[in-house]
Amino acid sequence: MARRFTLLCLAFLCAFSLSAGAAYASDADVQSAKPDGSTKRELPSFKKPKHLDVADIYDAPGDVKLLLGTLQGIVNREQPRIYLIESQEEGKWTWLEDMDVPYTLHPDYWEVFSAYRSEAKGMIVYDPEVPDTINVATTLAGLKNAVVASPELAVKLSKAPYKLKILDDLRGQFDNRIDAYTWQYENLWKQTTHQMLIGLDPDTAIRIPPGLPKSFVTIAEEKEQVRDASNRNTYSLDLSSLLGTSAVYLRFDDAFTQDGWGPAVHEVTVKADGTEIAHFIAGSPEEEAYLYDRQNSKFAEGQGGHRFADNGNYFVYKFSPPAGTKSLTAEVDMWNQYKVSAGNIQPPSAEQREPYAYLRDYAVANKAMVFWLDSNVPEQKALFEKIMSDVKPGTPYLGWFSNDVEGEFSSVEIASRYGVYVLAADWFSNLTVFSGTKPNFKLAKTPPRPALENKIYVTYTFTEGDNFQYNQHRMRVMWDDPARGKVPINWTSSPLLYEGAPAILNYYLNTATENDLLIAGPSGAGYFYPGPWPDASFRPFLQQTEQYLKKTGMTIPYVLNRVDGQNIPLTPFKASAYEKDYKAPGLFISYEDNYGIEILGGSMPVSTIRGISTAQDGLKVLQEAKANWDGKSPLFISFGLLAWSMTPSDALALTEQLGTDFKVVRADHYFSLIRESYNLPAAK
Repeated sequence: MARRFTLLCLAFLCAFSLSAGAAYASDADVQSAKPDGSTKRELPSFKKPKHLDVADIYDAPGDVKLLLGTLQGIVNREQPRIYLIESQEEGKWTWLEDMDVPYTLHPDYWEVFSAYRSEAKGMIVYDPEVPDTINVATTLAGLKNAVVASPELAVKLSKAPYKLKILDDLRGQFDNRIDAYTWQYENLWKQTTHQMLIGLDPDTAIRIPPGLPKSFVTIAEEKEQVRDASNRNTYSLDLSSLLGTSAVYLRFDDAFTQDGWGPAVHEVTVKADGTEIAHFIAGSPEEEAYLYDRQNSKFAEGQGGHRFADNGNYFVYKFSPPAGTKSLTAEVDMWNQYKVSAGNIQPPSAEQREPYAYLRDYAVANKAMVFWLDSNVPEQKALFEKIMSDVKPGTPYLGWFSNDVEGEFSSVEIASRYGVYVLAADWFSNLTVFSGTKPNFKLAKTPPRPALENKIYVTYTFTEGDNFQYNQHRMRVMWDDPARGKVPINWTSSPLLYEGAPAILNYYLNTATENDLLIAGPSGAGYFYPGPWPDASFRPFLQQTEQYLKKTGMTIPYVLNRVDGQNIPLTPFKASAYEKDYKAPGLFISYEDNYGIEILGGSMPVSTIRGISTAQDGLKVLQEAKANWDGKSPLFISFGLLAWSMTPSDALALTEQLGTDFKVVRADHYFSLIRESYNLPAAK
């Protein structure tokens, strides 16, 4: 393909000269300079917002959201002035009103665009046929002070009253994802900031129409909450009634969305009139030819591979029987909590893809490179690792990863190997505005600790706190539960809210009760796996980020440590680093089907998190624990409450069913009691 476009952009970009930042603070070359040139910060600072023009784009078309989000990045780079309403989970106006910043709500979002249109130098037009050009366009928008536009919007914006110039038109320039990102890396990477990385899904393609559940027929469903593979079998499914169109779709859903255990599929065989037309093991290369709506699939390695879908997710297979087929059957080796439906659907058109604005303001404002690479596809993984190797240890990666669970495990592990930590923020709104707010809280005094007795001590920890967007959305919903404060709860959160969104941190700390304790989400100041992180930069990174734990009071970390998707124990070196450099009184670790206490290095108590997703799950575990307890010494159990399915009301309901042998405590009291019980010195 001709690369005339490449030469034109190279000529333009030669004019750019971005600051490389300041010196690094430690001998281990851990980064301390950020995009705005400031030192001793993990995230860039923005000016304090004085007045905000608010546009409600919640129901706007996707390309309009993208347009306003990139304009917001240009405008707010100099002074936060635009605020976009993109979510209503926690209430459309909730954070806007809590920030206590004067604002004007514009009923027509085009009023906001018109008011600030002059601050955009032009527009970058993306190619709907290659969605990843949305990310390339976002990168170019940051470098050229431009907005990103669809071809349809470009026609409108080229005319009066806007008269915006097209600075770059990406239509027809790239064949596919890797083509687009390879060009971007080779031509734009050197011009962007290297102080952060941003990963965003280029669009939220409506690959399966919203009406799908109604149009599909359920053909197999598990009625009980089975989690031990006791119902594993090869199930015969008759799909003959769906013949008559070019393809038949087989969809696997989570039958019980509240508990984190969905269907598991190992092997599929499909026959048309008795002749095999498809056969594959889940996770194998052969499966890829049949897997439809790939992005919503969740995958984990098993014996020979299996595919699963939990927490309300699903995956779909597409089969194309020969014309004239009279009988179509599927043999599926599956188990656990399956719900299988089948039907006929039409593949989506390019117009059905919906880009979004979340985090793009931040990417544009900081002139960051935006990409979306699947670390489980070799060619994409190679480029992903090349980018990671080009940044300093201690660099944040904001956004998320392709291919959900499989992508999370492998990508966080790769990032950790290069000393890069993750801030899940791909659904965070108005980060340029929140970054301009200031910390304004007073840490609450620690309430008196209960005396040590021969009891079963239980502590509840809500998971997902490393997730910036969870702090903004789901956590606020749970925090407003009337039952909050009636039982001790540990809330994992991000210590880096101190810089990224002080207004959000202020709210939580200023409204916390004595029963609410914020602790650091996995695995400290950001999401990373300690095991793969290089030893040479690990302690300097902890030393550099310990200030955020101390300033926010989140001095107890919840740690996830994975290699090849499996939880592994901390090495003595890494455990010692948490004790010496984070000065942690104790650690929560993993998310398992068991619980227990281990004393690492003779002085660091580590408590394995026992994951639960319902109050009934927790009650069953505690009843079994009591039955096996001799009552001669204290027993300690830490629960990880699945944040997507449980609330403080569930924690209260569980607590109210416990007898006098149980005592629910905060994490700081929990580890203090463990230290006394195990005759360990008090935490420093």
